Amino acid sequence: MKALILGATGLLGKALVREWTGDEVLAMGSRDVDIRDSAKVGEIIGKARPDWVVLAAAYTDVDGCESHRELAFSVNRDGAVNVAEAARQVGAKLIFLSSDYVFDGKKTSPYEIEDKRNPQCVYGHSKAEAEIKLLEILPNCCIARTSWVFGVGGKCFPDTILRLAANRPALDVVDDQRGCPTYTVDLSRAVIQLCRKDASGIAHVTNAGHCSWFEFAQEIVTGAGLVTEVRPASSQQMARPAPRPAYSVLSATSLRRYGIEMPGWKDALSRYLEERNN
Repeated sequence: MKALILGATGLLGKALVREWTGDEVLAMGSRDVDIRDSAKVGEIIGKARPDWVVLAAAYTDVDGCESHRELAFSVNRDGAVNVAEAARQVGAKLIFLSSDYVFDGKKTSPYEIEDKRNPQCVYGHSKAEAEIKLLEILPNCCIARTSWVFGVGGKCFPDTILRLAANRPALDVVDDQRGCPTYTVDLSRAVIQLCRKDASGIAHVTNAGHCSWFEFAQEIVTGAGLVTEVRPASSQQMARPAPRPAYSVLSATSLRRYGIEMPGWKDALSRYLEERNN
């Protein structure tokens, strides 16, 4: 199999490059190709002629998207459309990384792939619109929705918590938003398996289990052997530019259909802390 990874220098992209063995893998970062440039995207995919294109390139600064709406849509939606159209030209399959933020967070049980999209922030809107367009262009594409992604080699929640905890006696973290932390290593392995299993349609890909940001932060601090106090706070107290879903736990049912089981998030976190220290 020949795979082309777009967004290879991002948090997930780096993990995909490290984890993907046994196949021919081409890896391109944003300096190699800007997915907003349809001609360049077409040229690169046309030349590579991969079996699979993994689209991990995105504008993922959720708060930044609120103030840079045009940029969010030009990368996350229009860029994705460019990639899908180029993939269709050469008969390549596409796997697109999407987000729990396509949902409104009003459910109290895990979101299934059939649940209605109702994004509440610009980032979520840009991803939701991309999903709809990609399924029109490539009905057999695979949309891998994930959430709360963390890993070594870039900015992520555990990295931020550890940096802050090193210098502060106490941290306030929201306890009224619930989701599934997802480790880039485990996410990469699942994405690779989805490609090898010729997956299509939507799949929810997260580590098993769920928690609040507060519980996640507590586990990070404890796991790192720090004594910083972690205190629960409300979303109102910790107001951010982009609204977040209160509950965005993704159901694993769609992933299990492919025989893929993800490790628990606590197990994933302990491996991340180990990897970070090496």
